[in-house]
Amino acid sequence: MKELKVATRQCLDQEGQVRLFHYFLTVDQEDTPRFSCENYGVRVAEEGGGQTLCPGLTTSAARIDELITLLVDNQVGPAGLADVVSDWL
Repeated sequence: MKELKVATRQCLDQEGQVRLFHYFLTVDQEDTPRFSCENYGVRVAEEGGGQTLCPGLTTSAARIDELITLLVDNQVGPAGLADVVSDWL
């Protein structure tokens, strides 16, 4: 699996604490007997905290770009990633 860091966002939580989230595009190579393609996913990591990985979501570059833009613009952290991805799918 390859990863590409896409963005970093800083936000304040409900208690006023600064949180820093890093967003990554993940790329896996899918090989079949007839062809090979890239399968994209995402990883969100919190500086000094946890991370969540959702690999193999789509083979569409346009769709994964849409998802990553949604995550970054809404400052989704690792704890919320699975719910957002579930709704997005």
